[in-house]
Amino acid sequence: MMKKKNHFNTITSREMQALEINSEYYGISLLQLMENAGSAVAKEIARRFPKENVVIFCGLGGNGGDGFVAARHLLALGFKVSVIIVGKSKWIKHKSTLKNWISLQNFRKDLEIKEFLDSSDVLEVDSKIVVDALLGTGSKGKLRQPIRKIVEFVNSLDAKKVSIDIPTGIDSDSGEVLGDAIKANLTITFHKIKQGLLNAREYCGELIVSKIGLPNQIEKFAGPGDIFLVKDYRASSSHKGDFGRLLVIGGSRVYSGAPALVSLSALRTGTDLVYTASPEKTSFANSALSPNLITIKLKGKHVNLNNFEKLISYIKNVDAIIIGPGLGLHKETVELIELCINEIEKKAKPLLLDADGINAFSTFKRSLKNPVIFTPHAEEFKRLSGINLPEKIEDRVKEVKKLASELNAIVLLKGETDIISDSKKIKLNNTGNPGMTVGGTGDILSGIIGGLLAKKNDPFEAAVAGAFVNGAAGDFAVNKLGYHLIATDILDWIPYVFENPMNHFRVKNIYGK
Repeated sequence: MMKKKNHFNTITSREMQALEINSEYYGISLLQLMENAGSAVAKEIARRFPKENVVIFCGLGGNGGDGFVAARHLLALGFKVSVIIVGKSKWIKHKSTLKNWISLQNFRKDLEIKEFLDSSDVLEVDSKIVVDALLGTGSKGKLRQPIRKIVEFVNSLDAKKVSIDIPTGIDSDSGEVLGDAIKANLTITFHKIKQGLLNAREYCGELIVSKIGLPNQIEKFAGPGDIFLVKDYRASSSHKGDFGRLLVIGGSRVYSGAPALVSLSALRTGTDLVYTASPEKTSFANSALSPNLITIKLKGKHVNLNNFEKLISYIKNVDAIIIGPGLGLHKETVELIELCINEIEKKAKPLLLDADGINAFSTFKRSLKNPVIFTPHAEEFKRLSGINLPEKIEDRVKEVKKLASELNAIVLLKGETDIISDSKKIKLNNTGNPGMTVGGTGDILSGIIGGLLAKKNDPFEAAVAGAFVNGAAGDFAVNKLGYHLIATDILDWIPYVFENPMNHFRVKNIYGK
């Protein structure tokens, strides 16, 4: 029964990493979180055990930093403390861990510190309490030496074993034993339970969730951590197409630039290949606009049923599709959109519907079978849902969740605060500014999200990251130009936000938001 995920409020290692990054963005530093975590560990130990010798085995990462803080607090509580660091202290790269290591040096007269460098080194421990601060929730893959030797040694001791966050050797997401693992008597995890702990209960002993100063509300706020979840890391052996192929279907005589903005923002997001399908005259205009655009020239004055076979050949070969920007609502165009959506569902390809894609869909609305993202503004939301949006943000959240559930889709409601939901999860994004009321900024948003979809990211994560990046890029543009920007001004800031998302907070302070 303990393994049923629905009974527990769990968090994955990726989500926890993103949350820690976002917490720093919102003013709760990793150093603060480490201090709170180490203090919590010391208090739990002091509650249970007499003031005996405590040995703390510390790795070089964040988990080891928690151990350093715990050592300092245990010393303050009257325990005799020894710290064994696995590796050379000069190898510590984690900034908060390094700060706490430096702090610990001030107390060398009162605690013993040793380095354990090699599996051939001799281990001797005279203690009834052993703390495991070796590896944290980000650890993957089989344990290597000398960590594995320490795990075997600790398990052989007649002592109470306390693991910080997760027993070393347990995969925090799956519960898989990574060759060997600490068999703890007490595991103190932070903020929320990691699913792997529930799947490996026999290694955890007593399981405690300690709060470390992260309000649950912070999980609802988009931030740089959400970029971490979708950002790709490229090998030198990468080839064209490895990072996504996107098809954009849009454009008409009136709105010829919309699909071009979508495609250019997808390219700025890092998508390798973007195909822009538009009526013939619009395609020629967009080809002249930028040599970066690959245009598909569709026969007719508007997108029509005769274009279906040509579009299907591209739908088969791309990784994601965007339908709607500047498309128009000719009767034949609406009919084609429905046919394309049906075909995309058969191929199980991710899809984003925006602008006239949303307006067309609202005429034949139904629950969908595969990942679809809708990016409506208030009026488009009304066409989809049949309701006027309430004023209060909490009431809007309920309506967005409800519509996402009805459509079996992800809904990103654009506004002063963007609301993103897949009917279960909710995220709120506050980047952006009044200068972005200019036409075309919604097309930029669609292109960013579509580009992330083409790179095979989770659709909900792509929508959240896209909202943050689009608004932040607009904030940087406004910071430079004032409220005189045009949509293309945002394009150049997209790469900057992906590479420097933490810098955005400085811009927001300028505007007092």
